[in-house]
Amino acid sequence: MRPIDDEPGDLQPPDAERVDPEVLTALLRRHGWERRGRQDGPYTRWTPPGHPYAAGSAGGTSVLVPARGGFGDSADLLGEALTALARSGAPSAREVLLALSVPGDEVRWRRDVPRTAGAVPWTAAEQLRQAVRGTLLAAARAARAPSGYFGERHARHARACLEQVLLGPAASGHLLTAYLPAPGARAVTVTLLRALQATRDAVDYQRTTGRWDAFDAAVELGVCHELVVALAHLVRESEGAEIALAWSPAAGTPPGVAARPEPVEFSPGDLPALHRAASRYVRAEPPVQVTVTGTVVRLRSARPSGGGTVRLRVLSGAEVRQVRVRLDEDGYRAATEAHLAGRPVRLSGALESRDGFRRLTGASVPVPVDLDEAERDRLLKAWDEPARDDERDA
Repeated sequence: MRPIDDEPGDLQPPDAERVDPEVLTALLRRHGWERRGRQDGPYTRWTPPGHPYAAGSAGGTSVLVPARGGFGDSADLLGEALTALARSGAPSAREVLLALSVPGDEVRWRRDVPRTAGAVPWTAAEQLRQAVRGTLLAAARAARAPSGYFGERHARHARACLEQVLLGPAASGHLLTAYLPAPGARAVTVTLLRALQATRDAVDYQRTTGRWDAFDAAVELGVCHELVVALAHLVRESEGAEIALAWSPAAGTPPGVAARPEPVEFSPGDLPALHRAASRYVRAEPPVQVTVTGTVVRLRSARPSGGGTVRLRVLSGAEVRQVRVRLDEDGYRAATEAHLAGRPVRLSGALESRDGFRRLTGASVPVPVDLDEAERDRLLKAWDEPARDDERDA
């Protein structure tokens, strides 16, 4: 996730020639601006939310937007409207300009936390950012393939998705807005919406009936261990939280979802159900049978002879970066020889959900494999790519 700068004057109005009047009108309406005057004319006048306005008064803040393009002065009027928004002191004006400059689906997280003169503790702001990151990573993984527990699976894909996400500037630590590319990241946004709604329904059902089968059914809608953990983190130490989503006016509403989705709310009373569901998802996820090809990056044995544990950096066969494997004497010798020769190996086994799908059990004897030129290039990139901090001692 990349933040958008929040320095005064850093957000310049977009080129009026590239702004669709209908998109600007939709964004003004979304952010609370009020339409004034005639409803069927070639132009519409808008004022900020809650702003007193009297037609013709010198002090009335307003923007004039053509109902559609094609008029002789449409570009001039749009340019004047965008300039007025840039000069306006209304926070909603900046939000409209930001949405025009960073087109995409808008997701807004809000946490109700105690504030002092409008400011929140540093730890609360960090907690919000971590929860936002967790929910987006979970949605990116579930959009690829639903599962109750991912562990390290699809982690690289999810991080790549987050590189496209922009974070809007936030005036305080209780509110954060993310912009996901549309239609490029639509699968992630739609999955997030459906998963949030399904989680809300599952929590309500569990609190009413004491049953957990709604959480089981919700997996196909994108609910998973990682998502409910992120939601619990969002709600913990707060008075409640809300996630609201608005589709990009330029890209339109995706099929099968509401044009204006209702915000999804969670409260501290939901925490017991969220914590229990997170644990259930981990226990219920079965091992995955895989055949992986990887490079041996670490060998460990308690004695000179006998078996040992090796770590592989995975090149193909599993959506994880690294796996640990316990091998017998023959397997450990084959892995050692391949490591010394600089050759990757291929072996089969079961990826266990315990330890985040990073442990391969019941593994076969590693077999050295030869690589073609394309595979060799990918191997070199894998060697050059540094491991994250949480993988170095895995």
